[in-house]
Amino acid sequence: MAASPSGAPTTIAAAEATGSAPRGRPALLLTAIAVSQLMVVLDASVVNIALPDIRFDLGFSPTGLSWVLNAYTLTFGGLLLLGGRAGDILGRRRVFLAGVWLFTLASLLAGLAPNAGALVAARALQGVGAAVASPTALALIATNFAGPARARAIGVYGAVSGAGGVVGMILGGVLTEWASWCWTMFVNVPIGVFVAALATVHIRESDRAGGRFDVTGALLSTLGVTALTYVLIRSSSGSWPELLTLTVVGVLLLVAFVAVERRTEAPLTPLALFRNRNRVSANLLLLLGGSIFAIFFFVTQFLQNILRLTPFQAGLAFVPWGIGIFAFSHWCPGCPNGSAPNPS
Repeated sequence: MAASPSGAPTTIAAAEATGSAPRGRPALLLTAIAVSQLMVVLDASVVNIALPDIRFDLGFSPTGLSWVLNAYTLTFGGLLLLGGRAGDILGRRRVFLAGVWLFTLASLLAGLAPNAGALVAARALQGVGAAVASPTALALIATNFAGPARARAIGVYGAVSGAGGVVGMILGGVLTEWASWCWTMFVNVPIGVFVAALATVHIRESDRAGGRFDVTGALLSTLGVTALTYVLIRSSSGSWPELLTLTVVGVLLLVAFVAVERRTEAPLTPLALFRNRNRVSANLLLLLGGSIFAIFFFVTQFLQNILRLTPFQAGLAFVPWGIGIFAFSHWCPGCPNGSAPNPS
């Protein structure tokens, strides 16, 4: 299974091999998994509407403001594969709960952040929690559901992942308008506690698989992507020596990542995956889906700074977008919560 911005690298087959029967009610177990995934995906977008207020309150520069999003998405994406591997080795229930609690604590710290640096650091910590919880959530579906029930559970997981981005934009507008930007962070605290309580009661620990962590691969890939992202952000204001140096560093780190993955016994990203055309196509489509979050950043700035919409109005502006995504997911053959047309 290909890893996605909101999904997991752990394969269904591997999860089945180490799975166990549900401990509690399947509906409540699925609720815990679905709500955790909604929280993780929602957090990548809910803060977008609050960005103008955050910039004013904490003194971000126009370019530095993007790190409120980048700190989260880079640690999330960079450590996603390592998080899935941790669930296989240490136990999925244990790792899932650790990720949820870390995400919840980081959300509280982000809401209380007194300055720009503290907020960026808390957002990075949120990304680490998401990278631990999200891939394990999908593996828990594989180990706790079978047959048609598993297909329905994966459909719910996919629908939540797809809708979370737009729901976050709308919710962010409501919270920023009627409360404060801090509540775009605080809202995760009761959700995280709710998910952890359900998971503690209704998720049974999985068997542990053998193996070891590819920490080197995770660090090289995350640092390499971070360096190149920094170059893109600073391209309009940075000096050429600085940008060129960071570009070379980023490329060399990613080259080193490929070299490490070719030689290690338990690679974070087995390069053989890229020989499969279907997997490559799926990953390219996921990259296209991930571009939506970049569009959110620019559109919300335009709506509030240029068109002078309030945060609530800007959030409502994304409603047609959300309706379109929801409708298309039901119509599109092969979509997680859709169905293929009847050939007859």
